[in-house]
Amino acid sequence: MQFLYNISILFYVLGIRIASLLNSKAKLWIKGRNNIFQKLKTATENQNNIVWFHCASLGEFEQGRPIMEGYKHKYPTHKILLTFFSPSGFEIQKNYNGADWVFYLPADTPSNAKRFIEIVKPIKAIFVKYEFWLNYMQQLKKQEIPFYSVSAIFRKGQVFFKYKWFAKQLKNVTHFFVQDKTSSELLISIDYNNTTISGDSRFDSVLANTKNSVRIPLIEMFSKSKPTIICGSTWPKDEILLVQYIKDNPENNYIIAPHELHHISDLQRKTDALLYSKANEKNILMANVLIIDSIGILSNIYQYANIAYIGGGFGFGIHNILEAVAFGLPVIFGPNYQKFNEAKELINQKGAISISNYQELSAAIDFFNSFDKSIAINYIKENSGATTRILNSIIA
Repeated sequence: MQFLYNISILFYVLGIRIASLLNSKAKLWIKGRNNIFQKLKTATENQNNIVWFHCASLGEFEQGRPIMEGYKHKYPTHKILLTFFSPSGFEIQKNYNGADWVFYLPADTPSNAKRFIEIVKPIKAIFVKYEFWLNYMQQLKKQEIPFYSVSAIFRKGQVFFKYKWFAKQLKNVTHFFVQDKTSSELLISIDYNNTTISGDSRFDSVLANTKNSVRIPLIEMFSKSKPTIICGSTWPKDEILLVQYIKDNPENNYIIAPHELHHISDLQRKTDALLYSKANEKNILMANVLIIDSIGILSNIYQYANIAYIGGGFGFGIHNILEAVAFGLPVIFGPNYQKFNEAKELINQKGAISISNYQELSAAIDFFNSFDKSIAINYIKENSGATTRILNSIIA
């Protein structure tokens, strides 16, 4: 099985190389790993007490951020190395000042894992949520380096609970901090008992964001004239419904922050929107649709809205809804939300609605036109605290 896993990694890298000829993200994935070991060696040579945090992408980074910052506060002399698997995480956070270094993670081959650990010599490794790179895990275990998985969540259909070899790999984890009881019980079912139900550290991250939110004067000005609906991380399938709703309901203001920016000109044409990069104090008051064509400001825009529509639910799954909920917003999203506990819980608490068509979108917005913000705010507060529970164990 080890052989098959290693072959699959090699084929994956080959697939990315082929895709990079046409796909910009794949190109960044390859380019970012060029001379990666020399860069790592130059950065970390003669450095001690390096703590390695790894995130797949931006969503996992938001889960890991409060843990990184809390750890650094406790141990200011320790160095933090942050790695990303995906360009969508690295490219946005490559200048993150909470880490001493930010790099791409080399592909999970046995030789890469061995070389990485030998260069960095981390005193601890902390991976966030879904990241389980088995050669790195084996190498950390071999070198007796404590390895923690935080904000982890498991489902019965995963390979760890189908095949003994994959289950055995989880024994390389020093301790799991899982989000829920189901995840803990699944680990116990394969005889893994070093588990703490700590919750999801994203709640701490979004709560901190509301307390330290950045003011955006132009968007504040835009949102004051009419009730404002923000459409965050939207995909084309979301936008089909949203464009029609915007045309039918000009009495609102709309802010659209697409997940990808390559089709913005077409979206702008369909909605007669103003691009945020072209906005000023005069023209922003003449528009009722604003398209965000800047990266990294979405989480602060939610403070100016009344209702949030979160994209991705007509594809692989919804994007982060907690950033909006933390500001007291009700959330609407497409039908693919079953893997997200927060979505299911908020639906039960009347703080979220899943929709499948235009009529349901319209009805959901009508329902949320009168919304008790305390439902959303209390939900965030009641589920916060994972960071403290995790850090109390990791730094003990």
